[in-house]
Amino acid sequence: MQGIAILGSTGSIGKQALEVISLHPDRFFVTALTAHRNAALLFEQVRIFRPKMAALTGEEAVVPADLSFCQFYFGPSALEKVAAEAEGTDVLAAVVGVAGLKAVLAARRAGKRVLLANKETLVAGGEMVMDVCREDENGPTLLPVDSEHSAIFQCLQGAGPNRYDKILLTASGGPFRTWERARMLKATVEEALGHPTWNMGAKITVDSASMFNKALEIIEAKWLFDAVPSQIQVVIHPQSIVHSAVQFKDGAVIAQMGNPDMKVPILYAMSYPERLYTGTKELDLFALGSLTFEAPNLKKFPSIRMAYDALYAGGAAACVLNAANEEAAGAFLGQKIPFGSIYHVVEAALQHCGHLPARDFEDIERADALAREAARKAMAGQLK
Repeated sequence: MQGIAILGSTGSIGKQALEVISLHPDRFFVTALTAHRNAALLFEQVRIFRPKMAALTGEEAVVPADLSFCQFYFGPSALEKVAAEAEGTDVLAAVVGVAGLKAVLAARRAGKRVLLANKETLVAGGEMVMDVCREDENGPTLLPVDSEHSAIFQCLQGAGPNRYDKILLTASGGPFRTWERARMLKATVEEALGHPTWNMGAKITVDSASMFNKALEIIEAKWLFDAVPSQIQVVIHPQSIVHSAVQFKDGAVIAQMGNPDMKVPILYAMSYPERLYTGTKELDLFALGSLTFEAPNLKKFPSIRMAYDALYAGGAAACVLNAANEEAAGAFLGQKIPFGSIYHVVEAALQHCGHLPARDFEDIERADALAREAARKAMAGQLK
């Protein structure tokens, strides 16, 4: 039996992780669950999966008497405590935002294997995270859960000792792929949340619409696969059947394909190197008809260009990009700024504090705080 702690169990990834765990009760058991504010759902999950630890990081709540078998913790530090102290070998990091970074570091320092569904952890602290996630005698100590990075990882399993030449990072293009730029910049929250192929949480869906999710994934790929920026190429693929691919120096390309269902990469990370049943609909090649690919429009989606700029700048630039985007995306979801302002806010924050160092965790915390402050000032028209 393999024990798994799920950080962010009430979100999209967390709920799907519990679904696949339910399919294999003889293989997995839940050791801990955490949520930010959704206490009602967390309590219900605890009733069903009966972990020994649980946490609510955003607020305190009265724990129902029937859950006395589970030890509850509250507040932001509870995430690290659960990550480090939960029973079992694996920690699935599925929280949204840079809040997951400390928890991932705590899990690794406690000897846990990390199943990473939190882009921001690597974007903000890539070098620091990879330093504590080196492969050991038991294999990888960090496994990617993002569909694209899981696909790249899976492709590389078939490459043996051969080094890839290029990473082909696919993107659906989101709901605004075919929109004129002027129309997109005025898009409503409802329109931004209408993703054509994936069912995700609100913030991630907005990032998909702005393509900041792909910007974060470019940075994530650099760290996960020891790539230089010029080796990472974004490919728009609206059907979301090819989840990503790798190209080798002989011109051969290995791609990972399947119907768009996050349960596949989630369970692959849990069961690696085995493949287990997910309940996912089989891919019918005859029904597909055709698959299409196109280059991204960098003028329309400057987020992709900003990712490369941040990588070349080094230091805390990627952390600044991530923090400013979190602030801007949150403001858009709260209907405080128009969709097009997300790009202006992030660009302004990068210009204002993208030169900061990232020598240690304190540097990253400082860069994150300063980037958020710059983003808020930019939204208020106060950034000089």
